[in-house]
Amino acid sequence: MKKIIYTLVSFLFMWNASAYADLTIQIDQSSDNAVPIALVPFEWKGTQLHPPQNITSIVGNDLLRSGKFKAVDETKLPSRPKTLDDIDFHQWKQLGVDNLLMGRITEEANGTYQIEMRFVDLLRKEQVIGKRWSGISKTLLRQVAHKMSDLIYEELTGIRGAFNTRMAYVTVKAINGKKQYSLEVADSDGYNSQPILRSSLPIMSPSWSPDGQHLAYVSFENGRSQIVLQSLDGKSRQIIAKFKGINGAPAWSPDGKKLALTLSKDGSADVYIMDMKTRKLRRLTRNWAIETEAVWAPNGHSLFFNSDRRGQPQIFQVFLDTGEMRRISYIGRYNANPAVSPDGRYVAMVHANGGFHIAVLDLYNEEFNILTKTYLDESPTFSPNGEMILYAMNQGGQGKLAVVSVNSNVTQILSVQEGEVRSPSWGPYLPR
Repeated sequence: MKKIIYTLVSFLFMWNASAYADLTIQIDQSSDNAVPIALVPFEWKGTQLHPPQNITSIVGNDLLRSGKFKAVDETKLPSRPKTLDDIDFHQWKQLGVDNLLMGRITEEANGTYQIEMRFVDLLRKEQVIGKRWSGISKTLLRQVAHKMSDLIYEELTGIRGAFNTRMAYVTVKAINGKKQYSLEVADSDGYNSQPILRSSLPIMSPSWSPDGQHLAYVSFENGRSQIVLQSLDGKSRQIIAKFKGINGAPAWSPDGKKLALTLSKDGSADVYIMDMKTRKLRRLTRNWAIETEAVWAPNGHSLFFNSDRRGQPQIFQVFLDTGEMRRISYIGRYNANPAVSPDGRYVAMVHANGGFHIAVLDLYNEEFNILTKTYLDESPTFSPNGEMILYAMNQGGQGKLAVVSVNSNVTQILSVQEGEVRSPSWGPYLPR
């Protein structure tokens, strides 16, 4: 059986990714306070008329999605400097722009590319970022553009950018009247989607390992729920939980050594912790109520989970050393599906208030804010820098993904041309 599963996974990785469309992004609402940045089209030195990727366009879309920055209309650029000496600083001051990106793409003899970026502080009249990438294949040009966006975002905010990251999600579409599920991984802007698993039975709850090399998820491929651990390179795949009853909601510990999961093998649905080396289980909750959707605090010392032990779903926190348990959500009668920000300050959750929306509780001051106005929101997941939340929602009867910035309320919607998309999970940082 193990060999059959292995062959299946390998086949999926050879599958032509173009068979599945990338996610398309619609910026639903922009911020009036977004800071303008001049993105000068990169100088191109190659055999074709145009470079294979429009680097400045990718960077511009990244920065716009943050809700904090926006590109100056290209037609309004007063000049197109290539070096610091080319810049007429008075000219840019009149435009009210403080920062400028320029650079060059050079096609190398072996068919790869060299990309150079220069980011200039126009007020200080100096280059603040200068970087060169060499030997870059055509398929990696978008990733270089995302790295530029990360550098610019960190330079201007002091916070590491999260544009060069990935997300996992599940698509569902009908083929010949039957539902087909696909677990996909794509760049954070929805491009370069790759199928990880396809099945005629539901796939749910993907969870990234901290090193970004594995996904744990729930599969029904054998007719009932089971938790699967799979490497992204397709070289390994293991069923790690197939107990009687519910096997669901996997969530990695911050050190990658443990996995929280929901099991009902002992009766009611409770939260367990599995040691990933020994596969030994520790039962964390013992209650007649449904206890599920556990996520780890960033320090690994406690978990947040959803329980209806008080009659309605609310968020609780349990500490691993003492077993102390406390309720943390009090506003409204329904709060579920918690997600914790990377700094441990915020807990995002699905909050019922005339519909299901994404809300955020500030654990420092107990301030509670409803962030979204979309419909039937679920499955919130923070970006690695904690600046944005990815979640699933429903628009026009179709399941889509959306991203909302935690502070500026800018929303972007990600959808597929056919079918629906659900169960998002934002992956960890990629190497710089």
